[in-house]
Amino acid sequence: MPQSTETPRGFRFGVFEVDLRTGELRKDGRKVKLQEQPFQVLAMLLERAGEVVTREEVQKKLWPADTFVDFEHGLNIAINKIREALGDSADSPRFVETLPKRGYRFILPVVALDPSKPAADAATAVPPEVLARTEPARPKSAALRYAVASFGAVAALVAFVVGFNPGGLRDRLRGISSLPQIQSIAVLPLENLSGDPEQEYFADGMTDALITELGQASTLRVISRTSIIPYKGAKKPLPQIARELNVDAIVEGGVLRSGDQVRITAQLIYAPTDQHLWAETYEVNLRDIMLVQRRVAQAIAREIRINLKSREQARRTDGRTLNPQAHEAYLKALYYSGRPAERAKAMEYFNQAIQLDPGYAAPYAGLAASYYIPTFFDAIPPKEGFPRMKEAATQALSRDDTLAEAHGYLALTKLHYDWDWAGAEKEFRRAIELNPNQAGVRHDYAHFLMAMNRGAESLAESERAVDLDPLSLGLAACLGWHRLFGRQYDQSIEQSLRVLQMNPNFVWAQINLAWAYEQRMMFDEAIAQFQTAAKPPGPASTLAMASLGHAYAVSGKRGEAQKVLAQLTERAAKSYVSPYQVAAVYAGLGATNQAFAWLEKAYTERSSWLVHLTWDPRLASLHADPRFTDLVRRIGLPS
Repeated sequence: MPQSTETPRGFRFGVFEVDLRTGELRKDGRKVKLQEQPFQVLAMLLERAGEVVTREEVQKKLWPADTFVDFEHGLNIAINKIREALGDSADSPRFVETLPKRGYRFILPVVALDPSKPAADAATAVPPEVLARTEPARPKSAALRYAVASFGAVAALVAFVVGFNPGGLRDRLRGISSLPQIQSIAVLPLENLSGDPEQEYFADGMTDALITELGQASTLRVISRTSIIPYKGAKKPLPQIARELNVDAIVEGGVLRSGDQVRITAQLIYAPTDQHLWAETYEVNLRDIMLVQRRVAQAIAREIRINLKSREQARRTDGRTLNPQAHEAYLKALYYSGRPAERAKAMEYFNQAIQLDPGYAAPYAGLAASYYIPTFFDAIPPKEGFPRMKEAATQALSRDDTLAEAHGYLALTKLHYDWDWAGAEKEFRRAIELNPNQAGVRHDYAHFLMAMNRGAESLAESERAVDLDPLSLGLAACLGWHRLFGRQYDQSIEQSLRVLQMNPNFVWAQINLAWAYEQRMMFDEAIAQFQTAAKPPGPASTLAMASLGHAYAVSGKRGEAQKVLAQLTERAAKSYVSPYQVAAVYAGLGATNQAFAWLEKAYTERSSWLVHLTWDPRLASLHADPRFTDLVRRIGLPS
């Protein structure tokens, strides 16, 4: 193949691009200030990336021969300016390495830009195909480097691999291991580079997709979305973030969208040493965004030497074209679904995505998710919420049976509504097989194991969920619930108090703490927590109110318990109130007949809480009654 001898238009490395024709340095399409002389030094280093450029060579090319003293001082200033512009460090270099008494070397992978193609600007649409993919190679021949960048043929690629060792591939073939071992990773929120706050949902959606793709690797611990959100826009050093999340590596980058064209940049960094391992830039049409998300994940997987499951590698690449408008509606739905007060808006966008593209599976899974929390906490009657949830999950799987989240939500309907234990466990296990890193699925599976009276397994899955999503208040609070189930009351109290230190108003932690206090006969403390939890409106307010009534009853404040029953009756006239929760108050009062009457109503309505019947401490006084044994038998729960 003929080799290109044209001077390149510029160079791309990581999220940066150098335009030799305009003399500009850009980061994700935005200009970065760099004076002329430092720019010339940077250009010289990039032209010979991977090689040592001696101080004498720099002097001969860029400084007059009769200004040696000024040259030493000027070069040091130029290198400092370069590092400042790139955010680099002399002690832990990611871009420019100093070789004492010799010179400098540019150590990041570099791609030469085709002189026949114009530079992509932040304000203009980018080409529809993937224009550049930066691999961690250090070509020693400028001509070959330009040829590899300009052409992509197999012959050149083979020569590149053999001669220049991209990503350490040659070393790996020879059995040499130079990369640090990476067993855990966090994808930090991708930066919205558009300058438009209305595009935040798009960058967030790309982040979620990359987390999901990487999560398919069973040998890699991938931190879930909830725990990376607090780092959006944070200026913390990467090693500190890695310590806080207990991960080996960090992925960071940005998303720039202009119309239906998207540029995605991503970098992989070994966090303890801030060592840059890999970087790529993709420019693509929105219709191909899923394919690119997959390619980014595969590239990262190759670098850290893990495998994504082969059956998932064909996922979403079966030739079906993505509807850009439907995908945009889906990303907006995801954005709003993370805000409980915006749940209705999220469901509206999920439905809009389905209407725009009925064959698109992901919005159905999102719709199923939207029904779960309000139905579980009895804000929606179970005979309304769970069938809709099941239908949405089934529709999702009929279009893409590799969606782990859809299997998880189908499992929940089989658990809480169908009482199909074998079917539920099958779906949970399939979801975990498809994506072992989905903290939410593991958390829900822990609830199933709790209902099945498999306490040790339940606690282990709950702890695994927290390990995958260490900053999630919900999962941390549920760990306290699981310790309550295991009668580890002191540990349950400690766990709930830890959550409340992070957020004193987190209702689920308040409820769990109060339940544990009640089991410790600390009734005043329990009542105070239940009172606080019952005040704010929300899905769990009925649960908190009923638990308050039970605590009043068992502590001897029967009159107060009766008032709670009256309040529940008043609430039931306006909105749904689960009979199960009313039964809990009557059980506390010792009104056994009324308690069973309300439990029968709960059975008829298939209350979501009936799966916890055998261990719910509020109903412990009913266990000796034959009617309780009969109810357990009819539901099919393990005794």
